[in-house]
Amino acid sequence: MGKIIAIANQKGGVGKTTTSVNLAASLGVLEKKVLLIDADPQANASSGLGIDVESVEIGTYQILEHSNTPEEAIIECSSPNVSVIPAHIDLVAIEIELVDKENREYMLKTALESVKDKYDYILIDCAPSLGLLTLNALTAADSVVIPIQCEYFALEGLGKLLNTIKSVQKIHNPDLDIEGLLLTMYDSRLRLSNQVVEEVQKHFHDMVFETVIQRNVKLSEAPSFGESIINYDATSKGATNYINLAEEIIKKNTK
Repeated sequence: MGKIIAIANQKGGVGKTTTSVNLAASLGVLEKKVLLIDADPQANASSGLGIDVESVEIGTYQILEHSNTPEEAIIECSSPNVSVIPAHIDLVAIEIELVDKENREYMLKTALESVKDKYDYILIDCAPSLGLLTLNALTAADSVVIPIQCEYFALEGLGKLLNTIKSVQKIHNPDLDIEGLLLTMYDSRLRLSNQVVEEVQKHFHDMVFETVIQRNVKLSEAPSFGESIINYDATSKGATNYINLAEEIIKKNTK
């Protein structure tokens, strides 16, 4: 039975897509079968794995509409053991189109029933908002990874996201767990980065991943080549960080 993990934070620029792409690639390298679903209209996770977004005809939009099956949307990518359901800018319209549909929060969950057993992990890269798209992801997911950047406003908005998760647990998905809080963009030279790490660990204890994602030039460069950090530079600090995160998640889920 595959585990569905949503990667969510309504704040933009916290490393959601970077985490989705590179965690998927790292799990793949560790011989897990992974499906990455791009549920962000910006489609950065798709292009970050070398998919030509303009040519996408069947993607997350069609899956949510139930006009196509996930099997018809899946694209193989250059990362070993990783498949992708890509996004396209037309995904922007889905929130409006789903509004008056019955069971609108369950569209993704229902669609994924047919593929859930074919993968070890299904990762969902969420949009930077708490709209219907993210709600669908949280309703479909078994757990959620929350990236938090090690910067001044790191904890701002986290309360709002945790409240959203609580209400999803109450109304739509009682089994939703928090997989962990992931500290990203860490710079050991900055006092502020260290303060944020301490603050988050003090407040959330065991909920925080041991792995911290450090600032890394190679991580920023990789998407422009349509590659994960593993394909782009497997020896970089960024690659090591994401392999560690993948190992931590695998270990947590084999207990």
